[in-house]
Amino acid sequence: MSTTSAYLTVRGIDVDVVYKDIKNLHIGVYPPMGRVRVAAPLKLDDDRVRLAVIQRLPWIKQQRDQLQSVVRQTEREMVAGESHYVWGVRRRLKVVERPGHGHLEVDGERLVLFAAVGATEEQRRLLLDRWYRAQLRHQLGDLIPAWETKLGVTVPKWTVRRMKTKWGSCNRESRHLWFNVELAKKHPDCLEYIVVHEMTHYFERGHGETFTKLMDKHLPDWRSRRDLLTDAPMGHEEWAAG
Repeated sequence: MSTTSAYLTVRGIDVDVVYKDIKNLHIGVYPPMGRVRVAAPLKLDDDRVRLAVIQRLPWIKQQRDQLQSVVRQTEREMVAGESHYVWGVRRRLKVVERPGHGHLEVDGERLVLFAAVGATEEQRRLLLDRWYRAQLRHQLGDLIPAWETKLGVTVPKWTVRRMKTKWGSCNRESRHLWFNVELAKKHPDCLEYIVVHEMTHYFERGHGETFTKLMDKHLPDWRSRRDLLTDAPMGHEEWAAG
């Protein structure tokens, strides 16, 4: 059977499209995190598939909400024994109260938080957030120069910040890249996927056929990396690549 594939973004939702020698279009939403896949007849084009997805958006969002509510993490209370993810590895938190400046470190299978005696939950959370940011900056400091060389481009500025709706973002005019601090919780392969994804926007604004071909060329396993990122346990918010 003859097939081709495309990668679309419809109202902020990533959609895998496989064009096949079939009569009718089928839309599926798959566990665990609600990945959307469309099987479409060869006679349809991306615009007609996009319209079909838009028409089914209420149903798609309902299915995704149901799936994601099952695996979404509860809010962390910053107490000993709860789990936190570091580069895709689940670690139990150990809290050590002592005088001096607070910091975190990985000790075997544990994430150890050294905090001042009587530190509030918010103060502990701030220490963790700063530690995640430092972890992410360190990794990006190696990844971005490596991919600048591979892609033949220069990233003039990049920033780590907490983002409510995306894993990453690219301003094509200023060439400024942003990365969600939550990426420090995910497998390193996920971070590299987002780096390549955002840098590819230097060449192509949207997520159409040209973008897909560039991703296939430079990072052939990007789909599996994206799925790894999408399927990982989530916090209270949902993120996507921009």
